Amino acid sequence: MGKFPKGFLWGGATAANQCEGAWQADGKGLATVDVTPFGPDRFPVATGYMEMLDCDDAHFYPSHEAIDLYHHYKEDIALFAEMGFKCFRLSIAWTRILPNGDDAQPNEAGLAFYDSIFDECHKYGIEPLVTICHFDTPIALIKKYGGWKDRRMVDAYVHYCEVLFDRFKGKVKYWLTFNEINMLLHLSFTGAGLVFYPGENVEQVKYQAAHHELVASAKAVKLAHEKMPDAMVGCMLAAGQFYPRTCAPEDVRAAQEADRDNYFFTDVQVRGAYPVWAKKRMERAGVQLCTQPEDDRTLREGTVDFVSFSYYSSRCITVDKELMAAENAEGNAVSASVKNPYLKASEWGWAIDPVGLRVTLNTIYDRYEKPMFIVENGLGAVDTVEPDGSIHDSYRIDYLRAHIKEMEKAVNEDGLPLMGYTTWGPIDLVSASTGEMKKRYGFIYVDKDNAGNGTLARSRKDSFYWYKKVIASDGEDLA
Repeated sequence: MGKFPKGFLWGGATAANQCEGAWQADGKGLATVDVTPFGPDRFPVATGYMEMLDCDDAHFYPSHEAIDLYHHYKEDIALFAEMGFKCFRLSIAWTRILPNGDDAQPNEAGLAFYDSIFDECHKYGIEPLVTICHFDTPIALIKKYGGWKDRRMVDAYVHYCEVLFDRFKGKVKYWLTFNEINMLLHLSFTGAGLVFYPGENVEQVKYQAAHHELVASAKAVKLAHEKMPDAMVGCMLAAGQFYPRTCAPEDVRAAQEADRDNYFFTDVQVRGAYPVWAKKRMERAGVQLCTQPEDDRTLREGTVDFVSFSYYSSRCITVDKELMAAENAEGNAVSASVKNPYLKASEWGWAIDPVGLRVTLNTIYDRYEKPMFIVENGLGAVDTVEPDGSIHDSYRIDYLRAHIKEMEKAVNEDGLPLMGYTTWGPIDLVSASTGEMKKRYGFIYVDKDNAGNGTLARSRKDSFYWYKKVIASDGEDLA
């Protein structure tokens, strides 16, 4: 194994709504995840979200306490530092800063909390990478505007960004505008606070909301460069190549179109304009975007500095109905796919494809020719605590080792510019897809179960010591 470039940003990634807890502490307002229940009906049909807007505490909402990073961040960041982290990706909870989403004056307690987190990171030489909006649209703005379906969300978001940039310039160099922005098309409530009413053209609403987020992202990039000349602002997509299940040309075309679903957003964020195929796709769907005269210029002038993405698995697709019925991929991955007969899958049905990471890296670079950053990669699994307290998670080490090997080839053999690698969930947290604690990703175990029981005590897994060795050797020692 070769070494990674000097200054490579090794670390881990979290989201406020999955780890902070303290859901109403110190003036925090409600966001989408605070009203999303735990269990198999976690994501009801689109119209089912209307009754969720007023939080019903009769259900257990795992995000309400989560792992209580809000009160444990010093301990947790110290553990990250012990592993040798160069970078910690986190998100800022919009409603900690602006409880109603568009308050004229920010909540000082929320700002002070993130000030303390950034100070703690810098104490250990850890560079913060901040996601501005990570699946947490303020409920007040959903009630007021209908979430991102309304143009006024752009101004609310830009105001929020202005507050962040003014307060944290000098402390945060790396920013991401929206987490997995392409998930808006699949998880519309989570991604953009969208609630659909009977008779609404769902596709029209989704693509209009997408346009608003893209304009907001471009304005945020421009604002960041004005206020923080040294800052780098990236986009973030849920990535993972679609493979044709067979070499039938129809399957190849289906895979190409599925990939375009993913790249629709980043094409605009990186290139500064809608691709021709996207315009045609919207036209066929009867979508007519409501735009403002300056939008084209805004998108053109607000292109991102780098492309970041999450990668957990590749997907496989076919138009053959018999194959689809026979090989439908089980599990809770958002994108529908069929099983890939050449790959094993995780306990949750996600295909494990390390080579697919190299394929995805090359595809993204060929498309955009921008620096890249892998900001999520990891394995959700059930961990067993031994009687002596140890946790032998060799399966997690195997998964990460295989992916880092392919990442190294992409850098040293393919010559791709990769800024860093932050694994998802360096500490156990609430799973976004299932709302569970038992689906664990971390190097650090947190004593809490699906019902919310546990002491919240932190303990090191075998993978903790392994990742520490990986970072210390700059990726050379993966044994």
